Amino acid sequence: MAKEKRQTFLGGAATLAAAVAIVKIIGALYKIPLGNMLSGTGMGYFGTAYNIYSVLLTISTAGLPLALSKLVSEANTLGRHNQKNRTFHVALVAFFVIGSIGTLLMFLFPQQLAGLMNNSQAWYAIKTLSPAVVCVCCMSAFRGFTQGQTQMIPTAISQVIEALSKLLIGLLVVTIMIHSGYNEAHAAGGAILGVTVGTALALFYLMVYYVRTYRYHMPVAQDLPDSHKSVLKDILRLGIPITLGSSVMSIITLVDNKLVLLRLQEAVGFTEELASWHYGAYFNTMNLYNLPSSFIVPITVSVIPAVSACLARRDRKGVHQIVTSSMRITSLLAFPAGVGLCVLSGPIMSLVYPMKPEEAAVGAPLLAILGIASIFVCMMLLANSILQAHGMVNIPIVTMIIGGVVKIATNWILVGNPGIHIKGAPIGTLLCFALIAILNFSVVWRILPKKPNLGRTFLLPAIAACLMGVAAWISYKLLRGVVGAILGSHALLANGVSVLCSIVISVVVYAILVVKMHIISKEDLSLMPKGDKIASILHIK
Repeated sequence: MAKEKRQTFLGGAATLAAAVAIVKIIGALYKIPLGNMLSGTGMGYFGTAYNIYSVLLTISTAGLPLALSKLVSEANTLGRHNQKNRTFHVALVAFFVIGSIGTLLMFLFPQQLAGLMNNSQAWYAIKTLSPAVVCVCCMSAFRGFTQGQTQMIPTAISQVIEALSKLLIGLLVVTIMIHSGYNEAHAAGGAILGVTVGTALALFYLMVYYVRTYRYHMPVAQDLPDSHKSVLKDILRLGIPITLGSSVMSIITLVDNKLVLLRLQEAVGFTEELASWHYGAYFNTMNLYNLPSSFIVPITVSVIPAVSACLARRDRKGVHQIVTSSMRITSLLAFPAGVGLCVLSGPIMSLVYPMKPEEAAVGAPLLAILGIASIFVCMMLLANSILQAHGMVNIPIVTMIIGGVVKIATNWILVGNPGIHIKGAPIGTLLCFALIAILNFSVVWRILPKKPNLGRTFLLPAIAACLMGVAAWISYKLLRGVVGAILGSHALLANGVSVLCSIVISVVVYAILVVKMHIISKEDLSLMPKGDKIASILHIK
């Protein structure tokens, strides 16, 4: 049973990971041209609006869908189908009310919110983005319901629909507006319209899926569900602490946005437009910095219902296997991704933003720091999900507050230093998430009855990633010289070819190191499609 549950967990994680890969490719096709079409100032408006949206979104959806997923998983495991359905219906109403409040706040008070963020012209983007809050809230109810039953495909498809709409509509509108002579503030609002439309279309798909799959095909059940009030109480009891934990970091990020712009203007002496330009360059790096953690989210989303189901059956062996597997997978993904972003930060920024060389130059050292920070973000997300699945929902709140205070204090001091200014922001991020990850994993380690192998789980992947980083740096330098000599004046093309080739070389080197250092075993591969055949080809025992 434990192995069966582990296969289900990895299958769900793999489904969401595949969706994330597609979404990120689509997202790159959206964000990269957008970053080259809008100036740093325009991206600053975009980023400010998105940060406000993220806070309201986190408050609305961070904990409640996970609580719904956990409760649905437990009810489904125990065969309480009436309880499962009532939990969903109560959650949907609650999510709609909460989302409507967030939407009205952004729609009715966009200028006040923009002024509060020291970025007054961002109000166009804020107002345009407002309907997305209620759409995503309702969408989260459907996603939590299906995820609680280990059905990850609806979530995956809705994510792809959301991303495609953002790409097609957002780029089309911003292109028209720029060619029509609209200013940067209006163009940023046009760019963000794709996000709003995308959430509405994704919600429509999930509603149709629910009606066709569940509404008229519910299994006959005789269980007596809890009262609506009791169900709501359970959702809030589990969801509010998780929401507070997630909201703390979103709120701190929003406060950090305000403080960075404030310190750049008051302490360093930048104008509002110049401060927004620097923040826009920083925001561009965040798109790359968030990439590794986005591939960890499918694991964390799958961990909570999987561990909850095992705990409901009192299957301690299954819990150990799921936690150990998730730790190893997270390490294998997070370390090379973070090291790669750090080592190749300059070439990657030049490749991604060729039309904005000044923003790319400012962003390169920021991305190098954020690359290392992304490793700790991945670890933090995994530790949070393990703690939450065990019902320890308050610990992430406390540790995030501690890390957030460190981040704000660091940014206040460093960003206000004229010799450092915007570089202080990623340093604060690194210190913040490193501290949170260490604190959370110290608790996780104490609650696990059987401890994972530290060397194989964390140390060896870290060593392999560092060796891969050396290979990436050397291969890029060599390729840049050779390709540059061949292509002559085509510097952008030479850089692109060199970066892509060095990434391929790094992936091959890392894969070889993982096999040769015995980081991955035949048991791990057996849980993957064609895993036994892969193990045989690679001679892994």
